Amino acid sequence: MSARTPVISVLLVDDQPLLRAGFHMILEEELGISVIGEASDGEEAIRLTRHLDPDVVLMDVRMPGKDGLEATRVIVEQSPRSRVLILTTFDLDEYAFSALRFGASGFLLKDVPPAELVRAIHAVARGDAVVAPSVTRRLLDAYAHRLPDVRELPSVVSQLPSPLTSREHEILVEVAHGLSNAEIAAKLFVAEATVKTHLGHILAKLGLRDRVQAVVYAYQEGIVRAEH
Repeated sequence: MSARTPVISVLLVDDQPLLRAGFHMILEEELGISVIGEASDGEEAIRLTRHLDPDVVLMDVRMPGKDGLEATRVIVEQSPRSRVLILTTFDLDEYAFSALRFGASGFLLKDVPPAELVRAIHAVARGDAVVAPSVTRRLLDAYAHRLPDVRELPSVVSQLPSPLTSREHEILVEVAHGLSNAEIAAKLFVAEATVKTHLGHILAKLGLRDRVQAVVYAYQEGIVRAEH
């Protein structure tokens, strides 16, 4: 790795020391990632995020005291430069979805393969968002009735400056299916930069904050359907 290549700083948040140790060991083996702190609850996560200013906060959901949900809300409000990536298990889908509504940049299962975790951290650090496709389908199928009304999102859909183009619609569908920009580019035979540009237009037209809200929008509007 070039000396000029930026290193992604990560704060680990989990109330189980063994899990933190495991994630720490995995991430410290990556040349482009540095674990700069660990927290065992939400209060400590908020304090350390404010103090250490990490690029990515790897956040557990269910912890004693202030949980990961409330910690995510506070971090997004008070330390917006730090991106929150939720790690969850199937029984915590509802909590994870609430965290996404509070501004988390995505979520993964705790048994995610190390390589996928590393890719997710890189994606979140560069401003992308990560939504595990299998969890998305299960979550939206189980909690569709709790999805936020798109009219409650940052801008009103009826105020759209223009409809999506056919290519933008195509990309939105692939985003909702959980594909990364690189995967969409390969599937549609276009440059990754082109996908990123189209995604930016999609978010602007729909008044959405990020990729995660785009996924919610696509399911909310029936552009794609949760699979059983």
